[in-house]
Formats: sequence, C-alpha cells, structure tokens
Amino acid sequence: QVQLVESGGGLVQAGGSLRVSCAASGSIFSINVMGWYRQAPGEERELVASITRGGITNYADSVKGRFTISRDSAKNTVYLQMNSLKPEYTAVYYCSFDGVKRNWYVKEASYWGQGTQVTVSS
Repeated sequence: QVQLVESGGGLVQAGGSLRVSCAASGSIFSINVMGWYRQAPGEERELVASITRGGITNYADSVKGRFTISRDSAKNTVYLQMNSLKPEYTAVYYCSFDGVKRNWYVKEASYWGQGTQVTVSS
C-alpha cells in the first residue's frame, strides 16, 4: 500500500515563506509526475505546480516566480517552497503522485495526500 504523508503546513504572515513536503511510503518502482494542488473553502481544487520525472516543471500563473517545486526521486519526496505568500494563498494543499508503479510490470496508479493547511495572515 502506498501512502502520501504531507508536512510543513502552518500559519505564516503575508510576505513570509513556507515549505511543504510530501513523502510516499511503501515499495515504489517509479513515479512519473509529482504535483501540488490546493483547495480554498468554497473553491474547486486547482493545480499549483507539478514536476515530471525528467524535471520539467509547470506552475499556475498565480504562483509563478513565488513558488518552486522540486523532487527527490530517491526518497519519493516532493517539495514546494512558497515565498512571498499572500492571504489569497490560504488553502488546504494536497500532494498528488501520478504514474506510480510499484514494480516495472504493474499498472500505474495515482495517489493523493491527506492535505495540509496553509494559512497566510494579512
């Protein structure tokens, strides 16, 4: 069984920084795409940033230049460094791993973390 465990959320003042991490437990052969999503109250879940196994990154326009996604494939971990935070970034942040293979011969699967609250005060 693969589980994603997030950490690093919390309360920060506007303009501050925060780093969230997401690590996968269980036996994993490879992970194609690692990503971060967020969901604010009353809003739909939206993609914040993603990174492929080859290191290609993609960011939502609202966070470009402020957030940096990175991964440590050896540790099955993805990070999101968030700088110059704004109150409108307040949301539950979820990590998502797509194209997860537990062995080379099995089908790919996708997994979600349980979410970590990020609150930015004004």
